[in-house]
Amino acid sequence: MTDTGQKLVPMLFVFGVLLLFVIAGLLYKTRESSEYGVSGRYTGRIGGGAAIASNWMSAASFLGIAGLIYLYGYSALAYVIGWTGGYVLLLVLLAGQLRRFGKYTAPDFIGERYESNAARLISAAISIAITLIYSIAQFKGIGILFAWLIGIDYSSGVILGACILMGYIVISGSLGVARSQKLQYSVLIVTFILPLMFLAKRLGYFWIMPQFGYGTAIADLSREFNINMASPFVHSGPFHWTALCFTLMLGTAGLPHVLSRFYTVSNVRDARWSVVWGLFFIALIYWSAPAYAVFGRLIEARGGINLTPEAARAMADNVVVRTALLGGLPQWLVGMLAAGAVSAAFFNVAGLLMTGAASISYDIYYRLVNPRASEGRRMKLAKGATLLLAALVLLGSLKPPGLIAEIAAVAFALAGNTIFPAFLLGIWWSGTTRMGVICGMLTGVLVTFAQPLLGGVLPLVNTLFPLTASALCGAPLVLAIMIVVSRFSEPPSMEIRRFLADEVHGNLQ
Repeated sequence: MTDTGQKLVPMLFVFGVLLLFVIAGLLYKTRESSEYGVSGRYTGRIGGGAAIASNWMSAASFLGIAGLIYLYGYSALAYVIGWTGGYVLLLVLLAGQLRRFGKYTAPDFIGERYESNAARLISAAISIAITLIYSIAQFKGIGILFAWLIGIDYSSGVILGACILMGYIVISGSLGVARSQKLQYSVLIVTFILPLMFLAKRLGYFWIMPQFGYGTAIADLSREFNINMASPFVHSGPFHWTALCFTLMLGTAGLPHVLSRFYTVSNVRDARWSVVWGLFFIALIYWSAPAYAVFGRLIEARGGINLTPEAARAMADNVVVRTALLGGLPQWLVGMLAAGAVSAAFFNVAGLLMTGAASISYDIYYRLVNPRASEGRRMKLAKGATLLLAALVLLGSLKPPGLIAEIAAVAFALAGNTIFPAFLLGIWWSGTTRMGVICGMLTGVLVTFAQPLLGGVLPLVNTLFPLTASALCGAPLVLAIMIVVSRFSEPPSMEIRRFLADEVHGNLQ
C-alpha cells in the first residue's frame, strides 16, 4: 500500500458494515442443526440469484482478479471467462436435475446416487480439502486488508481477521448468513462500482459505465507508454490459457458450496432462473474488476512509478485499494471499497467453512458414524468443526503459497477433476457405478496434484497437468476411467435407475 498506520475512516466503514450484518444475522439466527450449512430458506428467483452471487463473491473476485489482470493483462481473462462460464455449465447440465434429486450436500448426492458409503466418505474428504484450500485464499485477502487498516504486519492481520470472522459466524449463525445475502450482495455491488465510477471520472474517462470507459485507458496505456495489456498470450501460451479457462469452468460447476444453493429452491424452474440471475449479478462485478487493474497501471505510468516484477507481484493482491489511494479518492470512498472487499471475503469463507463443517457433522458423522445423533448434537459438532477448519486455514494462510486467485484456482481444479465428473455422469448416465465413481474421484485427486508430486520426475506432467489448470486433460481422463470401470463392475440398482428416469429427468417443469 502507499501509506501506513491506522485509517480511521476506512476502519469505521469496515466495522460498520460488519456490524450491520451481525445484526441481520441475529434477526435470522439459526436454531436448528439441519439449517447449519445444509439447507436454508427459499427467497425467490432474484433473491436466489443474489444469494448465489453473494455466496460466490470472494477475495478472489474482489481483489484477486484485478491483481492478476494488473500483472498479466489479457492472459488473466481466463479467470473471468472460466468463473462465469462455469455457471452456464450449471444452468445447462446440473441445476434443475440437482434440485429434483433433492439431497442437501455434494457428498450426500454422491452417497445416495452411487449407493456407497465409501464414495460418500471420499467426496466428503474432497469437499473438506476444497474448503481448506479455497479458504486460505480468502484468509490471505482478509489478512492483507486488516494489516493495512490497523497498521500491523500481515500475520497479525490474518489472526485478527480470523477472530472477527469466527465471531460473526458464531454470533449470527448460518441462517443469518443465508437470509441476509440479498443485503450482502447489494452492499458488495455498491461498494465495488461506486468508487470505480468516481475513479473513472477523476481520470477523465466515461464514468457512468466505467466497465466500457476503461477501454480508452487501455488504448492510452499502449499509445503513451507502450504497455499493451490487451495483447494475448504474452505471459502464457494458448494451451495453458485454454486449460486454465476450462479448469475454472468445471471447478465452478463442481464446488460443493455453490451446488448447495440449488437444494433450497422450491422447483426446477426457479433453480434455473436463480442461476441466470446469479450469473448476471456476478458479471456486474467481473466486468468491473479489469477496470481497476487498467486504471492502476495507468496511474503508475503517469506518476513515473516503475515497480520491479517481484515488487509488482508482491502488491498485486492490493491493487484495487491501492489504485483508489493512488487515484486520490476521498477516504470515505476508499473505506467503502475496503468494506466491500472485507465483506466479500467474510461471506465467502463463512459459506465455505459451513459447507466443510456440514461434510464433517452431516455426511461423515451423522450419515456414517452415528445415524441416531440428535439435531442438537449435530449442531454442536458442526460449530466445533467450523472452528477446527478455521484454525487449520489460519495456519495455512500465515505463509500463503501464491496470489489469492492462484490459490483459489487449485480448489477449482480439485473440484473440476473430482466432484464435477461424479455429478455429470451421476445425473446423465444411470450406468455409472460405485466402483466407477470411486476410481474416478481418486484419479482426480492424483491428477490435481500431479505437478507437485510427479513434475520433477516426469516433465510432461508439468505441461499436461499444471496445478491450477489440470482439468483440460484431467477431467476427460477421470470421465474415461469412470466409464470403463463402470462397464466392468456391478451395475447400479434398479431403484436408483428408476429414480433417475422418473424423478430426476421425468416431467421437468
